[in-house]
Amino acid sequence: MTLSPTPRSTIKRGRKRAVTERDALHAVLDAALVCHLAVVVDDAPLVLPTGYGRDGDTLYLHGSTGARSLREAALGVPVCVAVTLLDGVVYARSVFDHSMNYRAAVIHGTAVPVTDPDAKTHALRVLTEHLAPGSWDYARQPTPKELAATSVLALDLAEASVKIRTGPPGDEDDDVAANEKWAGVLPLRTSWGEPEPDPLLVGEWDVPAHVTARG
Repeated sequence: MTLSPTPRSTIKRGRKRAVTERDALHAVLDAALVCHLAVVVDDAPLVLPTGYGRDGDTLYLHGSTGARSLREAALGVPVCVAVTLLDGVVYARSVFDHSMNYRAAVIHGTAVPVTDPDAKTHALRVLTEHLAPGSWDYARQPTPKELAATSVLALDLAEASVKIRTGPPGDEDDDVAANEKWAGVLPLRTSWGEPEPDPLLVGEWDVPAHVTARG
């Protein structure tokens, strides 16, 4: 299945890096952990990091009910969500041609508040399992008070774009022919460290399997 670009989700700069497969959109969203939610507040743009989770073609956003960005987004105004994964820095022979290898997704739409108790619980499970797989069934479930203090929005992934850059520098032919400067890619990789137990734990504890398995 492919994406169906709209005027505002059509990539105009660097079109050769546009990816139209919907699976690519899902892959970028599933690989990242934080998105940036953009919304206009008091006639000024506001962009904030926000937790999210994906279920099919629905993106769930969540935060405190006191979060201004989520309160404004819940009013039915247009919002934009961006996710970026940096895969490496591209060192070119010229400063102009330096670049980055990356995977990026941008979603446009109108967020819908999730208020039905069952739907909200499902959304929070999706969010939790995206951030910390295995935690929903392991940890204590939310109390009614905690659910009331949490805002959840659903954003359809119908209007989205994906842009990906891979590979070596795109130097000018003259710079390549001169062969006077090193050029290449410095990959950026992230990895999980050793689990650090909460100092308030009492007694001896084994790190749960759903935590150790992630490393």
